[in-house]
Amino acid sequence: MMNSIGPKLVLQVDLKKKPWEQNPPLHNRWHPEIPPVADVRVREVFRVEMVDFSGGGITKDYTAEDIKHADQSVVHYLSGPVRVVDLDGNPAEPGDLLAVEICNLGPLPGDEWGFTAIFDRENGGGFLTDHFPRATKAIWYFEGIYAYSPHIPGVRFPGLVHPGIIGTAPSKELLNIWNERERKLEETGPQTLKLCEVLHSRPLANLPSTKGCILGKIQDGTHEWNRIANEAARTIPGRENGGNCDIKNLSRGSKIYLPVFVEGANLSTGDMHFSQGDGEVSFCGAIEMSGFLELKCEIIRNGMKEYLTPMGPTPLHVNPIFEIGPMEPRFSEWLVFEGISVDESGQQHYLDASVAYKRAVLNAIDYLSKFGYTKEQVYLLLSCCPCEGRISGIVDAPNAVATLAIPTAIFDQEYQTNKLCTQIAFSFLISWKIKQRQSSLTQSYILLASKSAIIT
Repeated sequence: MMNSIGPKLVLQVDLKKKPWEQNPPLHNRWHPEIPPVADVRVREVFRVEMVDFSGGGITKDYTAEDIKHADQSVVHYLSGPVRVVDLDGNPAEPGDLLAVEICNLGPLPGDEWGFTAIFDRENGGGFLTDHFPRATKAIWYFEGIYAYSPHIPGVRFPGLVHPGIIGTAPSKELLNIWNERERKLEETGPQTLKLCEVLHSRPLANLPSTKGCILGKIQDGTHEWNRIANEAARTIPGRENGGNCDIKNLSRGSKIYLPVFVEGANLSTGDMHFSQGDGEVSFCGAIEMSGFLELKCEIIRNGMKEYLTPMGPTPLHVNPIFEIGPMEPRFSEWLVFEGISVDESGQQHYLDASVAYKRAVLNAIDYLSKFGYTKEQVYLLLSCCPCEGRISGIVDAPNAVATLAIPTAIFDQEYQTNKLCTQIAFSFLISWKIKQRQSSLTQSYILLASKSAIIT
């Protein structure tokens, strides 16, 4: 008998159903006791389907009211956990490394659209909340490998599809470490935190909460559910288990080497992106979508000790290694903006890369808004287009230097760059000819939510 060809479908979603109605069930927290919903063997290619991070809460309707009132307690909906065993049926063990290869990925057929948004200042905000306090949204449509938006006209670019989240379950010991250090930050941060002090104060950490909690097969309302929900870590930050790393180059052919903390590894994934800029600066900032991954795993026995060096007080303080695949868009011309550790008030900060990157992004927004775009449109674009962020300097006190490079080929506009050189200055003159995209929808502005009271 011939072996079956193609990936094994292990986790499927129904986009007509709510996240809590999916079979097998989804989850939106990290905890060692969330039970696996599927088993896979090493070397077999398997397929995992995912809803978008909001579970359909953000729609393709031309309104930003859904973003304004988005329930932050439910993010992110993940598919899994998947238990991984070797060819003899023995599970991955704590101390192993789980090598996960991305063989294929993409949007779910029939759902080829996505969104980029800015959360309202009163509901999560973003990197530049002090400049962009209102909820805002743009819808994107996919044409093969390309994305375009009627709300940001004159732009079309190839997507580098990737999972925002992929990670293994933490052990109870590691979970306790997370909760203790993040709770301490939440309690003492306002008095002790010095870095990034000019960034609008969002929650310093997202601590365990029963609100919006979904724990897979664990039945809501039971004593077990209440105990685990009060311990389970939110999925918002990346941590030692991988998780929400938002590495935009993690696409076809990539490999992720994840530490194993529990028997079977319990691999979960979600938060699929069609494209993202480095930093995902608007926070809801990639082109968010539903999607699928086709994966293949290997177990490297005792790989944590062999290949990962703890950067902390315990052997659990390690980080994954990522091997980027060969599939990337090719760009040859870039427009680069610089920022330094001096904030908008003129205050000097000491080697603060966050302030420097903020300044680089603001400089890019201000410049591109001179050519027919609103600043909100540019902010959304820089969050989801294939732009490259860099820390160019981190040692020359007092200024860290960050740069943001934008590939000019993403613009439909024709432009010419003339360089005039004198003994005292260089200047660049750029002329743009905007080509409006022909569409049944002629709306050319991003979607703003109704004005809300702004905290000042």
